[in-house]
Amino acid sequence: MSLDKILSIGGKPGLYKLLTQTRTGFVAESLLDGKKVTVGFKNNVSVLSEIAIYTLEEEVPLRQVFQNIQEKENGEKTSVGHKEDKLKLEEYFFDILPNYDEDRVYLSDIKKVLQWYNILHEQGITDFTKKEDETEKEPKE
Repeated sequence: MSLDKILSIGGKPGLYKLLTQTRTGFVAESLLDGKKVTVGFKNNVSVLSEIAIYTLEEEVPLRQVFQNIQEKENGEKTSVGHKEDKLKLEEYFFDILPNYDEDRVYLSDIKKVLQWYNILHEQGITDFTKKEDETEKEPKE
């Protein structure tokens, strides 16, 4: 499953898998407990593939940050929990993204990234490479 189908819903803990769209919103399934929720269009919803982290030069897609964590941890869960103290979390994040913008990336953002990575890892979602669209491929002659 790609990050295009994984959602973060404002006010709800964890991550959700997009199941289907309805007239008034969509139905998603929690990756934490498997419960289905109906979400209206007025809810604040973010698709993980559209999230980026600020650095001093540019914005780095979340999938790249997840790949950096995966490389650092050799494909395992993070060695630092999302409930660790501020200094330890910032030190860890600096290891995986050395030029992140400390003024615009808050501690709560770091905690979410680490928590999300671990949730995805537990669900077996570990392929963070960007999938090529059919339209991007060169046509064969």
